[in-house]
Amino acid sequence: MGPSTLNIPAMALGIMRMEAKTATEAAEAISTAYNSGINFIDSADIYGNGKSEEVFNAAFKKTGISREKMFIQSKAGIVPGKRYDFSKDYIIDRVNGILDRMGTDYLDSFVLHRPDALMDAEEVAEAFDILQASGKVRFFGVSNFNASQIELLRSYVTQPIMFNQLQFGIMHSGMIDFNIHTNMTDERSIDHDGQLLNYLQTHKITLQAWSPYQYGFFEGTFIDNPKFPELNKELQKLADKYKVGKNAIAGAWILRYPAQIQVLVGAMNPDHIEDAAKAGEITLTKQEWYDIYLAAGNDLP
Repeated sequence: MGPSTLNIPAMALGIMRMEAKTATEAAEAISTAYNSGINFIDSADIYGNGKSEEVFNAAFKKTGISREKMFIQSKAGIVPGKRYDFSKDYIIDRVNGILDRMGTDYLDSFVLHRPDALMDAEEVAEAFDILQASGKVRFFGVSNFNASQIELLRSYVTQPIMFNQLQFGIMHSGMIDFNIHTNMTDERSIDHDGQLLNYLQTHKITLQAWSPYQYGFFEGTFIDNPKFPELNKELQKLADKYKVGKNAIAGAWILRYPAQIQVLVGAMNPDHIEDAAKAGEITLTKQEWYDIYLAAGNDLP
C-alpha cells in the first residue's frame, strides 16, 4: 500500500451499486468478496446519495465479519452538479457523515474525490491532521489527480499520499499508450496527464483502477460486448487456458503492469465477484499481455 510496508489485496470491492441491493443481497456480495480474499471496501459519499453506505452498514452486520478484518475506504469532495469542495469544514463534515452511515468509528483510508479547482492545500492539510489526530482516518489518498496536483498536495500535507484512484484498464490505457508512442506525432503519443503512471511508480503511490471492465466513460462493459469481437476472442482464449472467466483475465491484464495497482471491482453479483477475485492468482506472460493490448485495437510503433 503506497510508500509503506503494509499489504492490501490486489482486488477491492467497490460499493457504488450497493444502493440498489437489499441488506441480505449486499451481505452475500460482501461475504463472497471476503471469502475470495477481498477484504478491501471502496465507497464514496455520493454513491446513491449516501444510500450505498447505509446498505453496507446493515449488510456488514449480517456477515459476522469483524471490523478489524476489513479495510474500509471512502471518498468525498463532489457536490453533485454544483462544485467540488476540499474546504476543511466540508471534508471533516463529510467524513463524519460517512462514519455514521457506514457504522464505523474510523476509516482505514479517506480519498479526495476528483480535483477541486479551488483547492487550498493548507486547508486540506489541516483537515487531514484533524482527522488523523482524532483517530477517524488512518491513511489518505486522492482520486483522478494528475502528477503536479499530487506534488502540490504533498508539499503541504504531513501524511504520505497512499492512493490515486484512476480509470484504467484494457479499454482505457492512455497512460500506457503515451509511453509506447514516445517521440511520435500520432494521437496516442499525446501525454494528457503529466507522465502520471511513471510518477506513481516513482513515488510508490498505489493506483486504484476504477471501471476496469468498462469502455469510454461509463458507456458500458467490453466483456461479451459484440462491439469488441477480437478482444473478447482473446479474453476467452486465455480464460479457457487459465480456467477462469473473462473478468479475471481483464483484471490480470491490469495487474501484470509492473506498478503498485489495485483493481476496484464494482460488481454486486457474487459469481462475478468470485471470478474477478481470481485475477490476483494469474500472471499473464508478456506475450499474452501484448496480445490483449493489440486485440483491443491498439498498435505498436
